Amino acid sequence: MEQLLYLIPLLPFLGFAIIGLFGKSLSKTIVGTLGTTMVFVPFIISVMLFMNLGHEHTEFYQNVFSWIKFNGININFSFLVDPLSVMMMMIITGIGTLIHIYSMGYMHDDEGFYKFFAYLNLFIFSMLLLVMGANYIVMFFGWEGVGLCSYLLIGFWYKNKDYGKSARKAFIMNRIGDLGLLIGIFIIWNQYGSFEYKEVFKIASTGSGSTALTIATFCLFIGAMGKSAQIPLYTWLPDAMAGPTPVSALIHAATMVTAGIYMIVRSNVLYNLCPDTLHFVALVGIATSLFAAIIGLRQNDIKKVLAYSTVSQLGLMFLALGVGAYTGAMFHLMTHAFFKALLFLGAGSVIHAMSGEQDMRRMGGLKDKIKITHAVFLIGTLAIAGFPLLSGFFSKDEILASVFEHSPILWALAFISSMITGIYMFRLYFVTFWGKFRGTHEQEHHLHESPSNMTIPLIVLAFLSVVGGFLNLPHLMGEGASQKLANFLHPAFKYSTISHLGLDHTTELILMAVTTLGVLTVIFLCHKFYTQESNLPKEDHEVVGLEKTIAHKFYIDEIYDKVFVNPIAWCGRMFHSVLENKVIDGFVNGVGQTVNYGSNIFKYLQNGNIEYYVLGMTIGIIFIFILKLIL
Repeated sequence: MEQLLYLIPLLPFLGFAIIGLFGKSLSKTIVGTLGTTMVFVPFIISVMLFMNLGHEHTEFYQNVFSWIKFNGININFSFLVDPLSVMMMMIITGIGTLIHIYSMGYMHDDEGFYKFFAYLNLFIFSMLLLVMGANYIVMFFGWEGVGLCSYLLIGFWYKNKDYGKSARKAFIMNRIGDLGLLIGIFIIWNQYGSFEYKEVFKIASTGSGSTALTIATFCLFIGAMGKSAQIPLYTWLPDAMAGPTPVSALIHAATMVTAGIYMIVRSNVLYNLCPDTLHFVALVGIATSLFAAIIGLRQNDIKKVLAYSTVSQLGLMFLALGVGAYTGAMFHLMTHAFFKALLFLGAGSVIHAMSGEQDMRRMGGLKDKIKITHAVFLIGTLAIAGFPLLSGFFSKDEILASVFEHSPILWALAFISSMITGIYMFRLYFVTFWGKFRGTHEQEHHLHESPSNMTIPLIVLAFLSVVGGFLNLPHLMGEGASQKLANFLHPAFKYSTISHLGLDHTTELILMAVTTLGVLTVIFLCHKFYTQESNLPKEDHEVVGLEKTIAHKFYIDEIYDKVFVNPIAWCGRMFHSVLENKVIDGFVNGVGQTVNYGSNIFKYLQNGNIEYYVLGMTIGIIFIFILKLIL
């Protein structure tokens, strides 16, 4: 099986190269089929690897070639596939395949169709490198690759200047986090003399924490804050909605934003040695989860609501990491990939039916118009809200139970965040699909269900959103049925001592009952408020006070502009007008003017009269002779 490892990232890269070079001359059917195949085949190989893990092997390793060798440093371009990475690989390629299929319908009429699929393949290639790399350098290479691809895809419709600004914003904010990640990697090399996961973790497991290691893990987390959109580096992710909807699904569900979670879980040995860093991770996670959830309450763009939902759910995952619940974080990462991809692609189907409209206040009554989209969107909404027996119910419950064991106060905050999630999601659902249609007559005339290449991926994702939670049932379900994911991921924690959930079944059942009661109450109240009482989100000019502050996202973007962007722009203008125009240009122009002035004087020496030349030579000889006598 090791011989097949290199094919997994290679095929999407070949797809990118072929489509990028020759896609313009190929039909859209060929381009779409080729791009999808180059992701689907790696999915099949990943499933084969998954089936082999745990039987004969606990991991697969392949050294492709010696990459960097100098001054005693030897970095291999190598792959390590263990239960953790193969889980990520199946999510990336599986969800990625469905998004590629969906894109064949959604982007069919776009003039940049072939470029879009080339970028998608490059994105998948980069993300696979990130999770398959056997050392921090290969991971960093993939990490930067997804940053580049996010810029290309978010700003794909580059003729719109605002979309270009959103792409640049994502790129720059990720560079801030990436600097922290790079510093952390260098500190790790300085401490352990290697970038290889196996060597670093093996050495670290025999030692103890240190100030340098705490700084290293903190710096790694800064990278995670940028890539996975945590406070204060979260503002780029909602703006990433500028890209086509399949891009939103790819970034939010299956790839980029999960990179920070994966990196910390992969580095679990180092983080377990640094409890202060873990505590900080938990605090940032719960703060981000609550803050983003509150903002989501007053967003009216259907994709913006889902964007802030992603930021909030990522916060819950980091909270789980902060309390040492690594399996719980990965479990929610997986279920979130299912229902968030479903919700984003479902939103794309709604936007497609509404001829590009994204404001839920201009929708309404769609449940009878686009029945398949309505059904799958309802499943996704129930799943993310934590409705009993759906995937989000089990994964959220595991996080909440782990947090409760660690700190009841953090559990209360996480519970509030989860309830707010239900409020803004059912607000979105009822306002969009129930009530009377509020769009234009032209939009109503063109309302239609999406084509099958868009609805089939939605149905598959809806199925996964229903059954995905059964992969890791709670402890109270019995030892035989529970913790399947935890047992599968165990080899990824072989150098760590992982504490398991210690709550008794009664406490766990009470927590589950409280969560269930909360979700059902939220559904009832939202249904009453938005359907029975026909309340609708207010128009922008009607929003005042705290509601206006929330609707404007607490003016964080405006604050960042005043504190960071505007001063930097002012410095740029000053450097341009003073340093560049007056100092640098003045010096360069001064040199030119001096030479020009001198040439205007000395040109008179060249008058063509040979007597003057002989006189000049004589004076020069006498001058040299005098110097010789003096010296």
